[in-house]
Amino acid sequence: MSIADTLPHLALAWMAYFIAVISPGPATLALISTSITRGRAAGMAFALGVMTGSLTWACASAIGLAAVMASYAEVLIVLKIAGGLYLLYLAWKSFRSAMTSGDLAEAAKDGGKDSLRRLYLKGLGLHLTNPKAVLAWISLISLGLPMGAPASMIALYIAGCFLIGLVSLNGMAALFSLRPVVALYRRGRRGIDGVMGAFFAFAGVKLLTARL
Repeated sequence: MSIADTLPHLALAWMAYFIAVISPGPATLALISTSITRGRAAGMAFALGVMTGSLTWACASAIGLAAVMASYAEVLIVLKIAGGLYLLYLAWKSFRSAMTSGDLAEAAKDGGKDSLRRLYLKGLGLHLTNPKAVLAWISLISLGLPMGAPASMIALYIAGCFLIGLVSLNGMAALFSLRPVVALYRRGRRGIDGVMGAFFAFAGVKLLTARL
């Protein structure tokens, strides 16, 4: 089967991946928060970390490693606990900021002076500790590739997903670092941080209590 014959399948899977990337979730919300409070470069560094994590799981799924991991509940449980605790940590940071008035809130945030490298590692860690990313990539690989697909087709599919994710997340970082958006955030900062904290707390508890 040639690559041309599978393009409809690839297009469908790429569309599914795009929707998954831009859908509200812990990674996108953390990216938005980083871009608003620390600027475009910081948001893009975080986005690159998220996409590196996604690429890692994609490659693992392509070679069958993710399916092997998914068959061992202990591995996914460790990832689930680590990811859930990190989301609760993000919730605590957001709630603490929401309870602090004035510009002091931003200065008081942990990691306010994070380097781009550290922000990259935060994005990477957030995605690597999400066991649902492993299961999602197994589904995406199955959706986008036929049985016995050649290595070139697998590489094309993963490369397309990486490009889609990178462009989408960097676009979000650029959008949410614009001055009008930042100004809007500053006017309603405490309420927005409170909502973000509630979302992170909900996501963390849900991940910790979810059955995989």
